Amino acid sequence: MKKDFYKYQAQTSANPLALEIAKAKGSYVYTTDGKAYLDFIAGVSANTLGHAPKIVSDAIKKQLEKYTHVMVYGEFVQKPQVALSKLLVENLPANLNSVYLTNSGTEATEGALKLAKRLTNRFEIIAAKNAYHGNSQGAMSIAGNEETKQAFRPLIPGTKFIEFNNLEDIEKINSTTAAVILESIQGGAGFIIPEKGYLKAIKKRCDEVGALLILDEIQSGMGRTGKLFEFENQEVTPDILITGKGLGGGMPIGAFISSSEKMALFQENPKLGHITTFGGHPVIAAAGLATLKEILTSNLMNEIAAKEMLFRKLLIHPLIKEIRGKGLMLALLFETPAIASVVILKALEHGLLLFWLLFEHKAVRITPALTISNEEIEKGCEILIETMDAIFCSCEYVSLLKEND
Repeated sequence: MKKDFYKYQAQTSANPLALEIAKAKGSYVYTTDGKAYLDFIAGVSANTLGHAPKIVSDAIKKQLEKYTHVMVYGEFVQKPQVALSKLLVENLPANLNSVYLTNSGTEATEGALKLAKRLTNRFEIIAAKNAYHGNSQGAMSIAGNEETKQAFRPLIPGTKFIEFNNLEDIEKINSTTAAVILESIQGGAGFIIPEKGYLKAIKKRCDEVGALLILDEIQSGMGRTGKLFEFENQEVTPDILITGKGLGGGMPIGAFISSSEKMALFQENPKLGHITTFGGHPVIAAAGLATLKEILTSNLMNEIAAKEMLFRKLLIHPLIKEIRGKGLMLALLFETPAIASVVILKALEHGLLLFWLLFEHKAVRITPALTISNEEIEKGCEILIETMDAIFCSCEYVSLLKEND
């Protein structure tokens, strides 16, 4: 299978991890050779309830027996779409009362940008340096890392960048700005948390100049930081909210959410302002509904702070320079990218799945399922500490300190 993987399937990196997957359940992934891997990645923050959660699988099977795709999004009344949208709205501020379901977080970003331009009749978008909002041409235009997009220029014009957490840069938001789009916690940049009052200051400036605030909660949402969405911790409400990843419980989904008055502008001038064939697919929506219900009715969000504290307590080591992030969205920072890579690859050999971040190459991602147990956290951290001990005491450690690429 691995030979065919390389032969027939397009690759996104020169050296993929290339584990041959047989099955996955809970916090574990199993390969075809029978080896079990404790998963601290969770599909890059997507498997909110772990792998193959029964509650999601049952919802998928039940919907499959009724109908799958029947019509493009927004034309037929389909119970899974309506129920998921209603439950989201019931747990959001009053101005976020209309949901547009999409295939992915990237598509949700595209829809949000289009809505902002339609609402303001402006085209300038302000994003943050080292931001990541998806990988389509539009989303890439507001990505704040030139290395990832220079080969694909020209992209969509009219984008400006500010430095995340820099209050002086707020003055760049002015009467020509359609929207400011920010991640509530910067992901690819290294899990950077907004400083106290920063997002509120951004929103105040947006209101002053007639711009909109779009918050990207594709990764930080769905309970990952202890609230359904991280903006609740920041005491600020966006004009447009983007979600995805963890909403599907392992299935592909996204959504952008705003007020019904704003969303109504997609209905005319032009009609069909944003359309999608498979967005809100009934089977995927059923999975999302089951996932969201479990997040809201279980004790998972209440356990996040204690699980974060356990990680921080156990992961103390000379190699770790800093632990960034919040809740179950944590990043270990090392001296060099080379050390981070060795930690990931050596931990893999010992049955622990870790991964890189997009732009902060000195970081190692820890984003397990919200359902991970304390025992699994302890086991994974033990593997990590043993891995780092071996690296720290090895002959290659000095050379790793010198490797910065």
